[in-house]
Amino acid sequence: MKQRARGGAFRTLTVLALTAFALAGCQGPLPKPATSASFRERADITIVVTDSGLGGLSVVAELAARLPESGIARSARIVFVNALLDDAIGYNDLKREADKVRVFDAALAAMESRYHPDMILVACNTLSVLYDGTRHAKEASTPVVGIVGMGADLIARELAEKPGSTAVIFATRTTIESGAYPALLVKKGVPRDHIVGEACHRLAGSIERGAGSAETANYVRTFVAEAISRLPKDPGPLVASLNCTHYGYVRSLWEEAFAAAGHPHVKILDPNPLMADYVVRQGGARRYPDTPVTVEVVSKVPIGPDVQASLGTLLRTVSPLTADALARYRHEPGLFSVAIDPSAIVK
Repeated sequence: MKQRARGGAFRTLTVLALTAFALAGCQGPLPKPATSASFRERADITIVVTDSGLGGLSVVAELAARLPESGIARSARIVFVNALLDDAIGYNDLKREADKVRVFDAALAAMESRYHPDMILVACNTLSVLYDGTRHAKEASTPVVGIVGMGADLIARELAEKPGSTAVIFATRTTIESGAYPALLVKKGVPRDHIVGEACHRLAGSIERGAGSAETANYVRTFVAEAISRLPKDPGPLVASLNCTHYGYVRSLWEEAFAAAGHPHVKILDPNPLMADYVVRQGGARRYPDTPVTVEVVSKVPIGPDVQASLGTLLRTVSPLTADALARYRHEPGLFSVAIDPSAIVK
């Protein structure tokens, strides 16, 4: 992610519509039975994973690594769609939420018309908090799963195991300003003064350009220091949640920054793997000896060779198939189109 997924027989999953289900000890969103049955009955499935940039490729990699042995379908086509409108304008560079929603809606329409997915995974916290405002959320029948509910449940579970602890939520500006995480966590019994949100503006773009760069390390150190400066008087144990799909790429930098700031025992949480857990669980019983997987990467904006190399190296450790798909991605400038007034862009 650069800084920037109802009707008929199906019920779309949105960020605040949470139904309990047991998933690796977490609670999270679950489709109505019609959705689950339909997904489980299909021999060949298409899953679209989307993000406002490339962070969601980490979710694709998890899926591509786990689906072959699952046997939940005869075949699985995974299509990653970068929902970024312009390589110089991310969602967090737009002043008005209405414009952000329009852009995402146009991207969703393209996903539906081109790929006819059986499920859409919004592997992006920014887009997850925007989804409920889209036309797609009101009219489409495709089940859509957002990552915010899963992230909030993961945080709440960890805090319950460590009474008196404080959650530090690192996310994009749009996610932090939405207040989605505090709202969900307070409903789960977490004291509001033990939730610290830190907007990490432009960090995702820096990670794409170079996960191991000095620029990225400096961003991480800066945001960790800012978050620590706003901790409550008695924070207890710290739990740091990486609530942008990019941030898990540089997990070691977060650990190093906290240790350097005098907090070497911070528990780092990354909800990205939970999306793969969810898909495998929804697939139901093993119906085939294996599930052959194909992966495609599609982007309206160009993905430069430096970004491909930087992220490709990280992805290859989990899924060579995903790294190869990134290397041969399809650049489709006409994927979708939205007119944005220049005055609506943050300078």
